[in-house]
Amino acid sequence: MASIMTNAAALTALQSLNATNKALETTQGRISTGYRVATASDNAAYWSIATSMRSDNQALSAVQDALGLGAGKVDTAYTAITQIKDQVDAIKTKLVTARGASQDNQQKIATEIKAIQDQIKSSVTNASYAGSNLLRNDGTTASDLQIVASYNRTGTTVSIDTITVKSADTQVLDVAGTGGIVGGLLATGFFDPSTTAVSDANIDTALASVETALAKLATGAAYLGAAKSRIDTQKSFLSNLSDSIDKGVGALVDADMNKESTRLQALQVQQQLGIQALSIANGNSQSILALFKS
Repeated sequence: MASIMTNAAALTALQSLNATNKALETTQGRISTGYRVATASDNAAYWSIATSMRSDNQALSAVQDALGLGAGKVDTAYTAITQIKDQVDAIKTKLVTARGASQDNQQKIATEIKAIQDQIKSSVTNASYAGSNLLRNDGTTASDLQIVASYNRTGTTVSIDTITVKSADTQVLDVAGTGGIVGGLLATGFFDPSTTAVSDANIDTALASVETALAKLATGAAYLGAAKSRIDTQKSFLSNLSDSIDKGVGALVDADMNKESTRLQALQVQQQLGIQALSIANGNSQSILALFKS
């Protein structure tokens, strides 16, 4: 029924055009932001989940940074302690050579041992990374190295795990230079033929101290090596976990750009057709009014 009071065709065309414009606006927003769920109003549940996952991923990024810092400390200590072990091995060789040697030769060997002792001290001192030295006690109460290794969430409860490197296992020397694994080997008079030849019995005692130190150094290196391996494994795991979380978030909120681009083209055509339909509906009303004027 044609009516001059109500243009039903125009109203229908206008409603269709408004719906098309709204869908077009949504699609354009998705293309411009890259998200199909950009705000809570788009999908409250997905937005909330994605927000929590992004927050946890930022925490994992901080954990990876902490692991990187910890890895630097452990790597530095591991490199130094293996070098120190080699240096103590060198002392062992010199002591074996000194056994039964003349005082003159022992004095020459003592000079070589003194150079090795100085090098050990230097290796311990230089085993510092980011202000931390795992091989030397700074004179205060020794504290274990705690490396943040993971950030865990169970519902609303979160926890942080750490990788611990015990100072008792890695303290090669104290600040005074007399304590720790090699403190006794660096003490004044450890091997001193300056006044008289050192007896074989004394050399054997020194060799026993060297063997004890070597065993402890090997244990310390093993602990540091195990910590290094665990850190590397955890870094790799967290990197993969972070990627998985990113993919999970993307599956929830990212827009399918191919789909949205195709939809945009379709909606633009619909918009043009809607404008034409509205124009036609309005044109029909004008035709009816023209009949009355004539």
